[in-house]
Amino acid sequence: MSIKRSALSLGVIGAAVLAVSATAAGTASAHGAMTNPVSRIAACYAEGPETPRSQVCKDLVAMSGTQPLYDWNEVNIANANGNHQALIPDGKLCSANRDKYKALDMPRTDWPATPVSAGSFAFKFRVTAAHVGTQTVYITKAGYDPTKPLKWSDLESTPVAQVQVTRTATDGYYNYAGTLPQRTGRQLLYMIWQRSDSPEAFYSCSDVDFGQPAATAGQTVSALSAQAPAAPSEEQITAGRSKSTVAHHGHGGNANEPAGAVVPTASAAVGGSATGPLLLAGAAAIGGGWAGLVLRRRRFEAVRRDS
Repeated sequence: MSIKRSALSLGVIGAAVLAVSATAAGTASAHGAMTNPVSRIAACYAEGPETPRSQVCKDLVAMSGTQPLYDWNEVNIANANGNHQALIPDGKLCSANRDKYKALDMPRTDWPATPVSAGSFAFKFRVTAAHVGTQTVYITKAGYDPTKPLKWSDLESTPVAQVQVTRTATDGYYNYAGTLPQRTGRQLLYMIWQRSDSPEAFYSCSDVDFGQPAATAGQTVSALSAQAPAAPSEEQITAGRSKSTVAHHGHGGNANEPAGAVVPTASAAVGGSATGPLLLAGAAAIGGGWAGLVLRRRRFEAVRRDS
């Protein structure tokens, strides 16, 4: 094969590798949050980190600043490995015992709460990097008191929902069904997402209200849910990307992964891979080899003209 043809072949391969690596780099970072019922951190982010409307979200910002809200999809423990109760003490379940998110543990009755009723419920989790694992949702016991710090013993031992999740998330969401028991007043749903391809786990607290009037003739539960607190819109997620410090690509963070990138809602999500940096390195090496071949070709032609 001639030098010219070799350079052309390497150039084509390099372009293909760069295209693949660019795609990989743009589809994985951070991880996600429950949006139905909306989690505490997602609800406050939806209100706007700089100008929250509810008093509890204002107090969160006063206590911890705006960064926890811009990092709404990061409440995690990198090395949990299923040892949730050993790593998270009573009173710190919502923050996963991370000081950055300590405001989420405030025992309050004014957290934005999603209206619900007993029976089937459609859970919705906004994924910003899909990972293989299990999402398990627990509900508080009938005697739960939202004015006291949440303890492990406040949660029912039997989950209301459990699902195996994969590396793909249709339209950027995990959607699955669960069954809520009979309850009255304010309760809390606690989600644990334990990865099976890593010891990393994620946590979420969602406040719900069983105190809404029962649906009447012609009114469905979905109509009642229209009163629910808002989840972050795709526009808000995109707009807040530049202020996010989350950069998880695998578990526990990766300095080579751009902060704030999210899985697009128009396609499947792929995460938990280190192929992006490797592909970029390979593309750079191929590009360097291509440039060297072209330079040697030009020198050869120059010498031939001078002789």
